[in-house]
Amino acid sequence: MSPAEPLPPSSIDGQSKSRIRFGIILLPNFTLTAFSGFVDLLRLSADEGDFSRPVRCSWSVIGETLAPVRASCGIQITPWETYDQAEPFDYVVVVGGLLHSGPATSEATLQFIRRAAATNATLVGMCTGVFSLMRAGVLEGHRICVSWFHYWDFVERFPHADEQALVADRLFVIDRRRITCSGGRASIDVAAAILLRHFETATVQKALRILLVDDMQKGNAPQPHPPGLAPATHPKVKRAILLMEQHVGRSLSLDELAHKLDLSTRQLERLFKAETGKAPQAYAKQVRLRTAAWLLTSSDKTVADIASSCGFSDASHLGREFRKQFGVPPMMYREQGGGTQDAQEAAHAMDYDEVFPGRAQAI
Repeated sequence: MSPAEPLPPSSIDGQSKSRIRFGIILLPNFTLTAFSGFVDLLRLSADEGDFSRPVRCSWSVIGETLAPVRASCGIQITPWETYDQAEPFDYVVVVGGLLHSGPATSEATLQFIRRAAATNATLVGMCTGVFSLMRAGVLEGHRICVSWFHYWDFVERFPHADEQALVADRLFVIDRRRITCSGGRASIDVAAAILLRHFETATVQKALRILLVDDMQKGNAPQPHPPGLAPATHPKVKRAILLMEQHVGRSLSLDELAHKLDLSTRQLERLFKAETGKAPQAYAKQVRLRTAAWLLTSSDKTVADIASSCGFSDASHLGREFRKQFGVPPMMYREQGGGTQDAQEAAHAMDYDEVFPGRAQAI
């Protein structure tokens, strides 16, 4: 039976073959929150009461060997079984974490992911686990959710990825037998969305309440608000600004932006004006100018290169707009290490050093 179809209730002894089976792969330096949030919702939904028995579903931590895998916080977890011992799973969940330290995903792990993709299993990429799914070549033709924080890392590592398929403004994306998630707290939401395919709503809601989660977030909920944006901003506006940042080199037209948000252009303009006091295109230009200001002081790119990277037609175009915004031309801004105090405050309303720490060439 397909995992996407409703399944009959499991028997109370936990031995029913209708149990949903999850295989969980922990990558080196995985994020503990993503793993624990996901598996705890499975645990609380799997049984009646507080017994934590794997009645409705079961889970197993699997690995190339039984050597402990270290989380990014230092905690180590030992796999329960190796790839060659594991039985078929309904879901294979790959949990990632730190990108820039520790060993890369092993070839044995990539081969296991490919074998799972050839079955009826649904593959789930949590946090940077999506990078390993991409390396394994199992995401072609699917929409892919990545965290806004790792968007540029993904683009740099996979330059041939379809830009239109990348989603960095939502918590998670379910596309047929591929589920990708931005990570962190959203792992609970992904687990809930999966379990609702198979269990009654009340069962999943009970588990969420035990975890003190008021309600699950849907996949189209926005990722956390961008730096410099008030937390109370409407979710559609949050997503719009995230999209502007991702497409800073090629401005989205108002029609394209509205289409991606499932809004009319009139609705989008009204929301943006109410939430930010600016029209969408004016705000998008401000994002591009702030990005240009950041690149002037954090990279050695020429003004012409920065203009191209930030969606301006040439250095002269950038110069005119930059002077209007910050009161000084780009080269003076660079020479002064950020220009006047007013210019610095305007440029750093959104702190790109926080958004891309140590990344001088993020754009």
